[in-house]
Order: sequence, then C-alpha cells, then structure tokens
Amino acid sequence: MAAPIRFKSVRRDAREELLDRLEQAPGEHAEALLAIYDLLQGLHDRGVLDALNGALSSSNFILDTVVETANAPENIRAVRNLILLSKLLGSIDPEVLGVLAGAIPEGLAQAAATKTKAPSLLSLLQKLNSPDCRRGMALAAGLLESLGRRLGERQGE
Repeated sequence: MAAPIRFKSVRRDAREELLDRLEQAPGEHAEALLAIYDLLQGLHDRGVLDALNGALSSSNFILDTVVETANAPENIRAVRNLILLSKLLGSIDPEVLGVLAGAIPEGLAQAAATKTKAPSLLSLLQKLNSPDCRRGMALAAGLLESLGRRLGERQGE
C-alpha cells in the first residue's frame, strides 16, 4: 500500500510580500517614478495641488452648495429647457438651419444699410410681393399655424 504524502502549506505574509515589492520598485521603475516626481512638482509649482487639497477639505460645503443650487426651481427649468432645445436642434435638418443662419446676418445688414428714413408703403408692398419674401412669409405662416395648433391642444380646444 502507498504511503500518504504529507502536504505542508507555506504561510504567506501578504504584508511582507508588498514590502518586498515596494523595496524593489524604485530600481525597476526609476524612469516612471522620475516622471511622476516631475509631474507632481509642476502641479505644486502652479498651485494645483493646493487647490485640490482645499477642494477636498471643503468637499462637504461644495457639495451642499451645488445640491442647493441645482434644486432651485429656476435651475430645474433651465436644465429641462436645455434638454428640449437640444432635442429641437437635433430634429432640424442642418441644411435648413444653415439657410436660416445665413439669412439672418444678411437681413440685418440690409436693415442697417437703409437707416436714412422709413420706407414708403408702396416700397414695402413691392417687397412683400417678391417671390423671396412670399417664401419667407409662407415659412412664418406655417410656423405660426403649427404654434397655434399646439397651443390649442394644450388648452384643450
């Protein structure tokens, strides 16, 4: 019959192993440690470490202030409005928005160029009759129609 093999486990001291690794680290990683020392010195010279230390020591105050500010009704509405605006901008065709973005400065430049006196009623009617003006009015009328429809739905009409 075979004789049993005795197993004797070697007790490992994890703390001792970590200390050994720590003693060997400077030799193995000298270049990386020097780079980190340079980085730390640069952060210290520029006051970044002091600022971070101050932020950490007053973190409860900063957190309380941020939460208090974020819970204000006007800030909650502002965040909701930003979300809605991002959805709106995401739904607009970039080419259409590009046309609008180009037309605004052009229209403002035309208005600024004619500062001499108010245009006559006849010249305004002539402008209103131009194909470009009618296209713009059709766009504005469509927007107003859609806005009125949404307002009516909201009011339950």
